[in-house]
Amino acid sequence: MSRENLGQGGNVVAEAEVDQATSAPITPRAPPSIAPSPLVVSAPPSQFHSPSLSRSPLLTSADHPAGATKTPNTSRPPQSTAPSPLIVSAPPSQFHSPSLSRSPFLTSADHPAGATKTPNRSRPASRFITPLGSPLRKALRLTKLDPHDAWLPITESRNGNAYYAAFHTLCSGIGIQALVLPVAFTVLGWAWGVICLTLAFIWQLYTLYLLVQLHENYETGIRYSRYMQLASATFGNKLSKLLATFPILYLSGGTCVALIVVGGSTCKMLYQTLCGCADQPLTTVEWYLVFTSGAVVLSQLPNLNSIAGVSLIGAITAVGYCTLMWVVSVSKGRLPNVSYAPVKANSDVARVFELLNALGIIAFAFRGHNLVLEIQATMPSSEKHPSRVPMWRGVKVAYVIVAMCLFPLAIAGYWAYGRVIPANGGMLAAIYAFHSRDVARSVLGLMSFFVIVNALSSFQIYGMPMFDDMESQYTQRFKKPCPWWLRVIIRAMFGYGVFFVAVAIPFLSSMAGLIGAISLPVTLAHPCFMWLKFKKPKKYGPIWWLNWTLGLSGMGLSAVLSAAGVYVIIDTGIKLSFFKPQ
Repeated sequence: MSRENLGQGGNVVAEAEVDQATSAPITPRAPPSIAPSPLVVSAPPSQFHSPSLSRSPLLTSADHPAGATKTPNTSRPPQSTAPSPLIVSAPPSQFHSPSLSRSPFLTSADHPAGATKTPNRSRPASRFITPLGSPLRKALRLTKLDPHDAWLPITESRNGNAYYAAFHTLCSGIGIQALVLPVAFTVLGWAWGVICLTLAFIWQLYTLYLLVQLHENYETGIRYSRYMQLASATFGNKLSKLLATFPILYLSGGTCVALIVVGGSTCKMLYQTLCGCADQPLTTVEWYLVFTSGAVVLSQLPNLNSIAGVSLIGAITAVGYCTLMWVVSVSKGRLPNVSYAPVKANSDVARVFELLNALGIIAFAFRGHNLVLEIQATMPSSEKHPSRVPMWRGVKVAYVIVAMCLFPLAIAGYWAYGRVIPANGGMLAAIYAFHSRDVARSVLGLMSFFVIVNALSSFQIYGMPMFDDMESQYTQRFKKPCPWWLRVIIRAMFGYGVFFVAVAIPFLSSMAGLIGAISLPVTLAHPCFMWLKFKKPKKYGPIWWLNWTLGLSGMGLSAVLSAAGVYVIIDTGIKLSFFKPQ
């Protein structure tokens, strides 16, 4: 072989040796350490798909790029020049884990839908912590938090507790409409009156329990902080607007209108009682304005948790005037020649509608279901300490007190006045009509004062969903919280807006039966359908039949009560006196 060929062969061998040397794996050397290296904890590959691992609160979005591929990371870790925090990550196989996608610390920006799966060669090898059963997993918050919620009055503060829940529930659960409960007994009589009142109390307490349990959805990780949100998730956006929007608006805005009418009229009665004169320095409209101005000043408290003290005062005054009314009525004894015979109508049709109207009075005495989710939204919640526990504890205490107020008020009022109890005003009007001369003026004044304070307190909690809705329009558009001066303007506009409605349409209370019948499903029917939608009880099981029966019965009752309301309006007529409150 020639020298030239030998030289070429040598070159080939040399090039092959160089290629082999450059392609051989290089054993990474430990980087020089200037400071203590971070603690690195790993887990066996069997835990790569662990649900608890994917929900670790120590994982950050930087550890989970949407487009990463399942390839090992061959780059060396960076040199450590200073003490580093504990670095925790998860393998790429968990990037699309359902449990990971529900983490409250991850946002949609962390999971772009169109990202491609390209290898990541810039990060150190995957390192992670949180074994199965870790206490961190149990402390992890269950739910996704909308960043806008931190700017809105209902969810701005989440440090509520069972005491706050009891205050809010009691203040919203006892209202002026409870004073007309004895009127229902004049149609139903003793036996059926007590039976219907008891059944209505149990029914609405059951639906209240359902709403408390439905506040947190463990499958989707969502907290339904408003009744309308839960209705939209149950019935869809279009159907929920038809079924729930108007009833909720009426139960909030319409109740505030009624509170202005009752509060302003009671202010007038209080003045007459204290001064003992018939002359009035202010007209009825001006008394409405005085009450509204006080309500607007109180409405400047920023969020629902901040009015817990106001709700406590409202709850105390509600219990106070209910107790005073039935105690005064019983202490003064029955009226002479009192009659307990049920009122009989002129025809069978009229009799049926009177019975339906009496049932409507009992059903309308229980209110506040449209505020249950909002009250529960003020509480912190986690997997270990869900908000439903303190909420239900507060609700149970509140409704024990509600029962102790409503049942004696209805029974004692019917016992003392029988069939002659006034249909408009109920117990308050009866005491002023029959006992204004033989009851101390201080007692009558205290009773009226309690009614006014309770109306002011109830205005705040029933107006809060309206404040929340109006402020959400601003935050969604400008992506920032409402400034204080705009919040003042919004709440003042709402307060004086409902004052204008109270003055412009003083006969709105005559249509309360019809409008209340339309809003009845919010309390008695919708929660049953919501439970069937989300909890999915065993088909044809006892719970399945119970909720379907109650839900359909509530919708049917709403329909017949609406028909009865229309009949009463046509039969009795309405005096259209715009801008002329009595």
